Amino acid sequence: MKRLSKYLTVACLTAGSLSAAENFGIVNFSTCVTDSKIGKEEQTNFDNMKKQLGAHLEETEKQINDLSMKFNDPEYMDGLSPEAEDEMKNKMRMLSEEMNRYQNQYYQMLNQANMRIIQVLSTSINTASEKVAKEKKLSMVINKDACFYYAHNLDITTQVISEMDKSYDQEAKKAAVVQPAPQEEKAQ
Repeated sequence: MKRLSKYLTVACLTAGSLSAAENFGIVNFSTCVTDSKIGKEEQTNFDNMKKQLGAHLEETEKQINDLSMKFNDPEYMDGLSPEAEDEMKNKMRMLSEEMNRYQNQYYQMLNQANMRIIQVLSTSINTASEKVAKEKKLSMVINKDACFYYAHNLDITTQVISEMDKSYDQEAKKAAVVQPAPQEEKAQ
């Protein structure tokens, strides 16, 4: 009788665990970032910012390289007056300091932009996950990175991305109503 009681207890606990296991969903955060409309827009904006900031760095680096080539050309250096050589050294020092400032600003701005993107996307994923969880009557939604293993039928990433895209489209429509298109402005 005790044995039967133990088996029934284990069976009940296992059944309870299985039903609880099916009451949550798994979301792949990185897939939401790469595949959602808001994630793609944020990545495009980030890449554009990197290009703009990188242009300043490239221009300063080009100037430093040009000066370095002159410093390494003995014929060029022999033809300079001491004052011109000092001026060139000062310019090189100033460009190097400018380059360091640009690099520090570049990395600081990229880090800030990246943190903002993560916050925006986390909020979007959280909101979409909550909507999907309510629709599917899920008790919990977990980030895939928190799991060592999960059954793929628990993955709700596609539904979350779909919900994110719906919200993105709604926000885009609201923004379009608030800001008339350039063609409409010209017509008025």
